[in-house]
Amino acid sequence: MNILRKLKILLLALCCIGLNSCKKDVSYIYDVNDTTVSQTGISKPNVKSTLEFISIAYSDLFGTAIGAGELTDLSLCYLAFGDKKFIEDLIIRNFLNKTGVIIPAQVTMTADVSSFVQATYRKFYNRDPNEFEKWQIMNKINGDSSITPELVYYSFMTSDEYRYY
Repeated sequence: MNILRKLKILLLALCCIGLNSCKKDVSYIYDVNDTTVSQTGISKPNVKSTLEFISIAYSDLFGTAIGAGELTDLSLCYLAFGDKKFIEDLIIRNFLNKTGVIIPAQVTMTADVSSFVQATYRKFYNRDPNEFEKWQIMNKINGDSSITPELVYYSFMTSDEYRYY
């Protein structure tokens, strides 16, 4: 009986030691101030209207204003179609495949990728790219020889940012 009692006391002591040793007593408090990070020129709260979108896209690619008849036809198609992103995609593809579109040549783009990216951001977004955006696009262009200026223009013009001003 004496041994059983000693085992119970030993087991109780081990449980007490185990329970006391598993407590996490440390708490860390970091006094960090909230910071708002923003980039100038990136806040674009207004959505372009249908006519603005079509007119601006046309003038960005052709350097001239779109004709009234073509603008009316495209805006009617835009308004009649349910999926707005799909019809925007079709309009941009149509513009990019037309004759007379002003797009730099592949050789011009690859000769000075940095200037091409800078000019493209200014042309379509009316702002300069931040360092990460510039690096990311340059890295894509330099890393993949199948990327053409038409593809870059298409990706910029079908982005959400292009739809806002």
